[in-house]
Amino acid sequence: MKGLPFENRIWDPAETLPREELRVLQGRRLAETVSRAARVPFYREALARAGVDAQAVRAPEDVERLPFTVKDDLRRNYPLGLLAVPRAEVARVHGSSGTTGKPTFVAYTRKDLDTWSGLVARFLVAGGLRPEHMVHVAFGYGLFTGGFGLHYGIEKVGAGVVPAAGGNTPRQVMLIRDLGAEVLICTPSYALHIGEVAKAEGYGPGDLPLRYGHFGGEPWTEEMRLAIERSLAIQAFNNYGLSEVIGPGVSGECGARDGMHVQEDHFLVECLDPETLEPVPDGEVGELVITSLTKEALPVLRYRTRDLAALDRRPCPCGRTGVRMGRVVGRSDDMLILRGVNVFPSQVEEALLRVEGTAPHYLIEVSRPGALDEAVVKVEVRPGDFSDEMRQMVELRDRIDREIHSVTGVRMTVELVAPNTLERSAGKAKRVLDHRKTPA
Repeated sequence: MKGLPFENRIWDPAETLPREELRVLQGRRLAETVSRAARVPFYREALARAGVDAQAVRAPEDVERLPFTVKDDLRRNYPLGLLAVPRAEVARVHGSSGTTGKPTFVAYTRKDLDTWSGLVARFLVAGGLRPEHMVHVAFGYGLFTGGFGLHYGIEKVGAGVVPAAGGNTPRQVMLIRDLGAEVLICTPSYALHIGEVAKAEGYGPGDLPLRYGHFGGEPWTEEMRLAIERSLAIQAFNNYGLSEVIGPGVSGECGARDGMHVQEDHFLVECLDPETLEPVPDGEVGELVITSLTKEALPVLRYRTRDLAALDRRPCPCGRTGVRMGRVVGRSDDMLILRGVNVFPSQVEEALLRVEGTAPHYLIEVSRPGALDEAVVKVEVRPGDFSDEMRQMVELRDRIDREIHSVTGVRMTVELVAPNTLERSAGKAKRVLDHRKTPA
């Protein structure tokens, strides 16, 4: 593809299957998945309630007849009540962090792990990874699927791995520099923090050996991509996955960076209105609902991800035929309703990154002291733009206020805070504190 610093390589020929061949494969694999899921008491009962005969599922469109799965179903079947294979066949267990209670667990057979690493290899190669590269992984290693998922995908490609895990950011910068990592893998917010620390230590854009970055684990905007690229002088690529389905590897960007190719030979993806659960037209934002097609240990039928994105079926110049999904603009359960207006944290991030002088580190605090909602946005000022002069800070605050109102349609109270005031995390960034949900 013209204008790219690397050739377009396809890791797996399945990525370019003609659509009709892909449809036949999906139908066969969907039938196998439903039969496998029917061994699980939870799904056997859910299929019976929906009036679905597992043996009658034959075509991809039959997915619309299947029952939905939600995260609470995994919680109610804690720890591994949805397991579709004998426990002796379980090769690994991952899950959520369990910060709001018990974790939700998912399991993998050895074949699942091989499938998973191959899916990760696909999007990494599409985004420039080559066997000769060294890759710095700053994801946490543990129950979270990000660290191990990316690690084994990198090894599948044949590249070298620095399993740095998260935290101790000055040490991360040192390792990147000393070991010559060309590729960075972490959350986008942590990538930006690495750039900040590198700058504080005297490194300018391009001084580190990094060339590419693959970021996921949290929603991020195009403005955030540009900020990361300016900070680290890299090309940044987006990828998507979730542990309940498999982990990272559900989709990822190619060199065109015009949406993330869904690996449709392994996942059936629907885009539905989160309220009516009816399909939305291509190009319109809806909730992603995913059915696994090849997962052995813990298959999922029509899993409601709560992630909001749009689908794009137009041909891509890279030759991959999988439908592309746009950026996750937010989660249906993270959406804030302020005075009747739907607001996503990503919209605030977009507004902040349009204003010169602000860092994309922010915290939205929502409360209802009286009859109306009130939202305060704490925004970090970049070190070089922080000033003791009141007039300059008032002008900056007013510019931020106007931009937030322009993007969201809601007036929020803007509170400027000093550089490095807000908490940093190597994991998912905490963007919202909704005190309305806190019991009195």
